[in-house]
Amino acid sequence: MIRLLTAHKILIVTAVIFFIFFALWELRGYSQTHDGWAVFRAILYFFVALGFSAYLHRLKRWYK
Repeated sequence: MIRLLTAHKILIVTAVIFFIFFALWELRGYSQTHDGWAVFRAILYFFVALGFSAYLHRLKRWYK
């Protein structure tokens, strides 16, 4: 049976991948429409992905 911590890690990694993909999607949208808000959203999503990555890294330390 899968442990709760393992499931939590899987969900966090999935969120990181999603936010990176979504940031790249917004940058692609910017290249087509030149909407300044798309760049803002892309940067925001990259920071959210970095935050989840930092959380995942610290989560490993907390449960050793």
